[in-house]
Amino acid sequence: MPRDRLYPTQDARARGRLAVEPPHEIYWEEGGNPEGVPVCFLHGGPGAGTSPGHRRFFDPSHYRVVLHDQRGAGRSIPSAAVEKNDTQRLIADIEALRRHLGIERWIVFGGSWGSSLALAYAEAHPDRVIALVLRGVFLCRHSEVEWFLHGMGRFFPEAHAAFLGFLPEGERTDPLAAYYRRLIDPDPQVHGPAATAWSRYEAECSTLLPNRDSVQSITRSEVALPLARLEAHYFVNALFLEEGELLAKADRLAGIPGAIVQGRYDVVCPPVSAHDLAAVWPDVRLTLVPDAGHSATEPGIAIGLVNAMERFKTLR
Repeated sequence: MPRDRLYPTQDARARGRLAVEPPHEIYWEEGGNPEGVPVCFLHGGPGAGTSPGHRRFFDPSHYRVVLHDQRGAGRSIPSAAVEKNDTQRLIADIEALRRHLGIERWIVFGGSWGSSLALAYAEAHPDRVIALVLRGVFLCRHSEVEWFLHGMGRFFPEAHAAFLGFLPEGERTDPLAAYYRRLIDPDPQVHGPAATAWSRYEAECSTLLPNRDSVQSITRSEVALPLARLEAHYFVNALFLEEGELLAKADRLAGIPGAIVQGRYDVVCPPVSAHDLAAVWPDVRLTLVPDAGHSATEPGIAIGLVNAMERFKTLR
């Protein structure tokens, strides 16, 4: 496998929906080698969903790659639903899917919010995790949420001005509450424009260089609403975790090998979180990509993730 590209896009070999807790059914699919080392891919957001391109980080001759859309995201139903949607339930869904597919242990791979969920899952079920591969680490701390809402504007002032400018002037001091009220409103004329404004802000801050395709993709209505509504839902509920919980429980990762691939200029999830995690997890290798931001589609990030999975081919 050349170390300068991703693997070709592969079709899913199997797919389905798993009923987890009414009204939720989570979509899943798997590809690659049915006898290979299992990998659980966790998407970001919350609410971003998966795509076939997410299998391109993994050698299909070696890995059995399982993708699933978390509650309310992607092809899971009902779409954009906040009812019975929290971190602990998402962890339970991962376990339900593992049992449904007859998998004993797997490598867990996640970026952004997916890194948070991967850590939370590994800390709850360390015996089920062969290794962790994380990108754009987000530790769910209050400071990180505040950075998303306000701090990113220090580097992307135009995007932040548009994000706040969507709201009436009197509501701009608390944009999370103002957006959340609109995003959970059942009227598409209310939640639709708010979802587009929220998602555009995130997309415009996610890459080192402007990426028009990325912005257009994430602001499509069927993508924007689950992403924006679920992110806001998790943010207003402190990600359903105690402050600092993921770092406080990092001792549970002892013995689990890990790889962190982090963009040096990641403005959405700044590198300090990856640094803080690596400081308390001796079994991890932190790779700072010098010419990348947040997105997994940036060349240096993508190749770093492929290389991490190549190194972990020795694990079973």
